[in-house]
Amino acid sequence: MTGVQIHGLTVRGPQGVMVEPFDATIAPGRTLAIIGESGSGKTLSAKSLIGLLPRGFRAAGSAVIGDRSLELDAAPAAWTSVRGSTVALLLQDPFTSLSPVHRCGDQIAWTLQAASDRRIAASDLAREVAARLAEVKLPERVARAFPHQLSGGMRQRVAIAAALAADPKLLIADEPTTALDASNQAEILDLLRAVQARRDLSVILISHDLGLVRGRTDDVLVMQHGVIVERGATGDVLSAPKHPYTRALIDADPVLAPPRETAAPEADQTPTLLQATGVTKHFGERTVLDGVDLRIGEGEIVGVVGESGSGKSTLARCIAGLEREDGGVISFVGENLAPGRRSRTPAQMQIVFQDPYSSLNPMMSIGSILREALAVARRPASDVAVLLETVGLPTDFAGKRPAELSGGQRQRVAIARALAPRPRLLICDESVSALDVSVQAQILALLTTLRDDLGISLLFISHDLAVVRLLADSVTVLWDGRVIESGPCEQVLTEPRHEYTRMLVAAAHRENTSVGTGERED
Repeated sequence: MTGVQIHGLTVRGPQGVMVEPFDATIAPGRTLAIIGESGSGKTLSAKSLIGLLPRGFRAAGSAVIGDRSLELDAAPAAWTSVRGSTVALLLQDPFTSLSPVHRCGDQIAWTLQAASDRRIAASDLAREVAARLAEVKLPERVARAFPHQLSGGMRQRVAIAAALAADPKLLIADEPTTALDASNQAEILDLLRAVQARRDLSVILISHDLGLVRGRTDDVLVMQHGVIVERGATGDVLSAPKHPYTRALIDADPVLAPPRETAAPEADQTPTLLQATGVTKHFGERTVLDGVDLRIGEGEIVGVVGESGSGKSTLARCIAGLEREDGGVISFVGENLAPGRRSRTPAQMQIVFQDPYSSLNPMMSIGSILREALAVARRPASDVAVLLETVGLPTDFAGKRPAELSGGQRQRVAIARALAPRPRLLICDESVSALDVSVQAQILALLTTLRDDLGISLLFISHDLAVVRLLADSVTVLWDGRVIESGPCEQVLTEPRHEYTRMLVAAAHRENTSVGTGERED
């Protein structure tokens, strides 16, 4: 049998063994998922198969991929002929995997030329690039575009075309759709499945999205602290898990099925904290927000959902004063906020961004980061301990730096910093999308506790309808910069009136189907 056979894969790092030895087999045309929390070793395992381990890490073991045998401890130079032609890597964010200063066609052409033992004529190269773009359902004109001129879904299609340009036998897809909304996720996953079937390609999928893993993979490895704790057919493992860790991951997964246990408060029963009326925003000739209305009551959690480019993050930035709206009125605690306001964001309104790795200064200790926020809020430095305890972190974390913390711990610090001015409104812009499911669940529980204990209102921006349904009281659906539906969260997401909302819900449901079967759609 060809395909992929892995023998004794292990990874050592500065602290010792990071991944314990394991074997795996992936038949042609089949997909193996590796799931686990951040730091479990799943990405290290995958990168050892393409020679891209970080400095200070070494792999051992061997692999047979197609007709090629590889020693995983090979010298760096030996991997040059492997990447692209034998193994390809598809990363989470095409903005970082594609060069921003080169045209998309050139980046596909590089892979084609690198895999060839002769120089390819320019005309032949152009035809090959057009063929690769056509395979991922992109027009030939995309070859002349730069990545920033494309949508997120189109950029990921270009990244797929570049990764597969040299006909590899194994594709490693590391969180390939995490940065995309539900409909774009479904399109990209359908595309990958079609290409995989056509090429008889073996795929390793690394993901924290168990809904995606359920319906899109054949077999699964569950990894905890570098050890495979459970393995088997995806349907068997996820419907009848044997290991407590696997059960914990499944319990933390915010699937769309379970309804909220508590009823959402009626909008007219709570005093208005924030009111946005007729908000408009243009970038050049493009209208990003077109007369948007939004209301947030005291102690209410309001979700805003929509596809990439729908305007949801721009709305959040206009509310926070990080973007200047072109029209409309935004009032907070009964006062209109001028678009050109000097105090950009009111002290009682704070924002928590998506990426906890870039929103904290890596050169400062956690204590210094929080003391700086407390000083701005005119609170004593001794309140650092109070902030840490509020977000469920030990007080000795004050002496650590961000690099010493996990993703979930960093996001707790970001939330603690936002709590320093004692805000009445917390704006969360995709604040859990970069986290694995168990950490997501912990952060969502924390946000709910902050609302319940401190009375804080939340504006929760997300492309993940399952998470929004789990957290929000009411939801607003944005499409092309306009509100097309809003109301109680349970009602909107179970009985959507607008065709666009129905499409979003259907796309989210598709990634949570096949539970317990392990079967894939043909």
